[in-house]
Amino acid sequence: MFNIAIDGPSGAGKSTVARKVAQSLGFVYVDTGAMYRAIGVHVMRCGLPTDDEQAVLSVLFDAKIELTYVNGEQRVLLNGEDVSVDIRLPEASMAASNVSAIPKVREYLFDLQKNMAAAKDCIMDGRDIGTVVLPEAQVKIFLTASAEERAKRRYIELQQRGTPVDYDELLAEIRQRDYNDSHRTTAPLKKAEDAVEIDSTNYSIDEIVAMILKIAEERR
Repeated sequence: MFNIAIDGPSGAGKSTVARKVAQSLGFVYVDTGAMYRAIGVHVMRCGLPTDDEQAVLSVLFDAKIELTYVNGEQRVLLNGEDVSVDIRLPEASMAASNVSAIPKVREYLFDLQKNMAAAKDCIMDGRDIGTVVLPEAQVKIFLTASAEERAKRRYIELQQRGTPVDYDELLAEIRQRDYNDSHRTTAPLKKAEDAVEIDSTNYSIDEIVAMILKIAEERR
């Protein structure tokens, strides 16, 4: 199987880019961040703190996460319910950062992610895909952007969805998540040694997609 791994901080455009690359190549797109967000939403719905390891583990195995595809678009199911919108809310972002720092949560999703990559040509994005989940991926990309640019993108996205949000709060949350993700003990966010780094701050989505497609073509 041919695998493409895209890592990088929250809001760098990984999901949008990965989805477009997958469509161009006819690959399966696996959004691992959505899985952690779904776990975070599950814990919050249980009324438990997402930064309390024992609390998270007490309900972890009650969460059945599935990725389905409707008209080519990935949908995320939590215990049979489509939570694709709920997992994109700001509180779900921080919840995902908290639960993803727990080793047993990562173990719970690791096998599912590996099996997906072994079954079909796929592109997978997250925080530790090139370093932990798919260290043998033929193409590894580290996609980043300034914190201000990422906050601006998320602000516009949420405004378009009709979700009121404060830009300064978003920026603070993104900076905090960057710190949490890069300083956690288990599978911290970092660039794989053989990854190609792309700073998306001054590039359009289509330009970044073209860059990745060129790299993939060279390595296939």
